Amino acid sequence: MNRVRSRDRLRYWFDNTMAKGTPALIGWLGLASMVLVVTVASLAVLIAPRDAAGNGHWPGVVWRSLLRTLDPGTMGGDRGSGPYLALMLVATVGGIFLVSALIGVLTTGLEARIAELRKGRSRIIEHDHTVLLGWSDHVFTVVAELVEANKSKSSSYVAILADRDRVDMEEAIRARVGGTGRTKVICRRGDPLKVADLDLVSPATARSIVVLTPPVDAPDTHVIKVLLALGARTWDPGHRPHVIAAVHDSSNLPAARLAAGPAAQVIDADDLAIRLIVQSHREAGLSAVFTELLDFEGHELYLHTAPSLAGRTFGRLLDAYELGVPIGLRHAGGGVSLNPPMDTVARPDDKIIVLAEDDVLIKLATRPVPPVAEEAIAAPGPARGAPERTLLIGWNHRAPEIIRLLDGFARPGSTLHVAADRADPTAGLPRPANVALGFTRCAPTDRPSLEGLDAGSYQSIIVLADLDLPAEHSDARTLVTLLHLRDMAERLDAPYSIVSEINDEANREIAVVTKADDFVVSDKLINQVLAQVSEDRHLYDVFMELLSPQGAEIYLKPATDYLRPGVTANFTTLIEAARRRGETALGYRLGARFHQPPDYGVVLNPVKGAPLTLTAADRVIVLTEG
Repeated sequence: MNRVRSRDRLRYWFDNTMAKGTPALIGWLGLASMVLVVTVASLAVLIAPRDAAGNGHWPGVVWRSLLRTLDPGTMGGDRGSGPYLALMLVATVGGIFLVSALIGVLTTGLEARIAELRKGRSRIIEHDHTVLLGWSDHVFTVVAELVEANKSKSSSYVAILADRDRVDMEEAIRARVGGTGRTKVICRRGDPLKVADLDLVSPATARSIVVLTPPVDAPDTHVIKVLLALGARTWDPGHRPHVIAAVHDSSNLPAARLAAGPAAQVIDADDLAIRLIVQSHREAGLSAVFTELLDFEGHELYLHTAPSLAGRTFGRLLDAYELGVPIGLRHAGGGVSLNPPMDTVARPDDKIIVLAEDDVLIKLATRPVPPVAEEAIAAPGPARGAPERTLLIGWNHRAPEIIRLLDGFARPGSTLHVAADRADPTAGLPRPANVALGFTRCAPTDRPSLEGLDAGSYQSIIVLADLDLPAEHSDARTLVTLLHLRDMAERLDAPYSIVSEINDEANREIAVVTKADDFVVSDKLINQVLAQVSEDRHLYDVFMELLSPQGAEIYLKPATDYLRPGVTANFTTLIEAARRRGETALGYRLGARFHQPPDYGVVLNPVKGAPLTLTAADRVIVLTEG
């Protein structure tokens, strides 16, 4: 066995010490400086005792040697014998090397620390914050909604964990979202699938965790893996944050919910988009209403506790708020009743679902209800029950489910015709029960092909986005199709309505020139649902009930069914007119502003006593079962 020499041991120890980084280097340089100063002072006392005595003996020479080591200019005023000056020169020259090395070490260490901070690898220490896992264009919508939601709070925090450069994320948020006000957005770089990286955003102390869909192949698989990583964590029994995620393929929903566990909520984004498209087809403008409901900048839904209202019927609750419109009840067991029968009695443990501009603005009535203008209430009109003809242009993976839902809503004898630039995709679908299904091969951007569809014979047209193309390219093709359809409508004097699916909200403002009746921006609406549920987990049940084909749904009905056109009334009168029909009035949509952003004519929860005059072109937004 070879013996290890003391020299090798010493070198090994020194190498390990130096490997500890900047602190070790600074320590060695400090030790070398101390040795130099003490050595020079001791030699000065021995070699030049007279000069040393004149400079304060050994302590004074130590001090002067230290000054010469740190500042070579100090030597300029030295006086003394040759040996003494030589020793001071040694201290000065040694100091030049040592200080230069120290400056270099400090500079390198500072640069390394700045680089480490730029990576965003430090752990945050916050409580009751919102965590966003992942990065995509969706993050800007969610952050903007959370910033708006937290405007009434003194301070709030949003932490983002994604495998991107921290500075790049912060700059992107500043560019796309702008000022965040009282909400501080904290970015950290890391992989949400790694436990150590998850700890960077303190998930154990968060109020909610939102798993964002990444822009990768098989995004649902990534979301499920993140949900599994969260489910595998050990949480504090007294606090477990609310986890929200969305999958874009309905077939992945069972696996995602199993991975998430019972404490998390997984939204079926495809199902949500399909329901919005179908309902917007039935009630043009519904997408604009949902955008207003889900956007924190406008009016939202809140769960309001009001013990003083227990024992009142739902019909009387409609007059109980000066600011806010009750739309239903959330029961203690978790059930939700939207637009319940007017004689339903509110129980003490019920929460009232209120449409309001902000939770701090919900106000119970302290003054008499504004008077109802009886002369403005219209007599009930005839029931509408004629079969409809619908044209579906384009095709994507959502189309089969859209056809199924359209069939469920359609009246017997209705017609649904599909036009797409491919072989007949309806051939293998089950035959609908209520609609006659047809198909024509057609290039949606080709004017002669569109004219061959006899669009003027349909009451409504749905234009689907081509999801196989990049978002911008798909929206560009959709816009061309919409322009052709609107021009054809004007030439044919055909009153058909057009509902279109687009990918990017920015293109909606461009698309207003097409004068389509409604645009469904599914990704934005889904992200708004995620933001809403992250603020109040119980709203998930409300939204799912609102979008369910069973129970009450939002409708935009002709204003003439409620108020006589041109007669001045108020919102209280509109509420009463809807109440007599067993409906809850949420607001109205002005026909003159159908195509004017940002609200597209939608007015929710107006002042109850303000004068209101509606025309035949306007719509009343109500919650009803049909």
